[in-house]
Amino acid sequence: MSDLFEGIPIQENMQTIAFYNVENLFDLEEDQHTNDNDFLPTSAKKWTPKRYKNKLRKLGFAISNIGKKETGKHPAIVGLAEVENAKVLEDLLNSKHLEDLSYNYVHYESPDERGIDVALIYDENAFEVTNSEAFSVPLTDEDGTPDYTRDILLVSGNLDNQPIHVIVNHWSSRREGTRETEHKRLASSEQVANILRTLHHENEAAKIVVIGDFNDEPHNNSIVRLVEGFNLYNPFETLRSYNRGTVSRFKQWSLFDQVFFTSNFFKSSNEEFEYYNANIFDEDFLKQFRGRFKGSPFRTYVGKKYKGGYSDHFPVYAIFKR
Repeated sequence: MSDLFEGIPIQENMQTIAFYNVENLFDLEEDQHTNDNDFLPTSAKKWTPKRYKNKLRKLGFAISNIGKKETGKHPAIVGLAEVENAKVLEDLLNSKHLEDLSYNYVHYESPDERGIDVALIYDENAFEVTNSEAFSVPLTDEDGTPDYTRDILLVSGNLDNQPIHVIVNHWSSRREGTRETEHKRLASSEQVANILRTLHHENEAAKIVVIGDFNDEPHNNSIVRLVEGFNLYNPFETLRSYNRGTVSRFKQWSLFDQVFFTSNFFKSSNEEFEYYNANIFDEDFLKQFRGRFKGSPFRTYVGKKYKGGYSDHFPVYAIFKR
């Protein structure tokens, strides 16, 4: 499997920016500050060193191949969701398929009640980080108590010496009902809008890429208000179909994972990055290969039952060319 896209010539003038919700990437240690009790060697899920290492290896293989079919190389930048802490990021970057690549990471602990954060990994040979910041999303429950969710991560830097900003998101889930939780995703959308306003105020020509698991579709208000309000382009508006998406529940596809960006990626001068293409990375090896849910993402667990797969989401990516 390691020669999935071997022999494809490396495109020096292309770079891939990707996003991957890696589904509960927890380490083996108990953490008093996070809700990680399901992911311990002694828990009902039996989260053992062998299973942890297997997941790291599989995720590393998937990440190293995103965009490789087009570019001949691993992605320059990958936003991640559902990572417990810095330790799992270090373990991931030291796993079999990533250890020889020049990846580093940006991560901040967030107050999320599940104990999961967003992060960004990047190839130091392609991307130089100049600044990073985590933004909290102020939410409250009906009784006024704080409802802690994932922070939004802004990372600024130079991609092949060209300034770029990447905003990494993992918005509130629909588990308690789509309508009942919509206000939470709208609050996250408003926080992204605040970040975009600030970046545009500092530089009208700023190149910005917004990536994440939004738990909303491209046509939902939380996404549309950003795309229309800030003249962004969302290539994932046209990628969704009844038999394709990034996450599948009860055989229904959703396209919650997306990459969208400022429209100045279309009108670049010579040598500047322009948008090339975008896609869902849904290669067969990431799919359930038999049974009732054949074709859906090959998960690590279904409930408490260990399946040994990758994640319940497919990665997404966009390629930029200069």
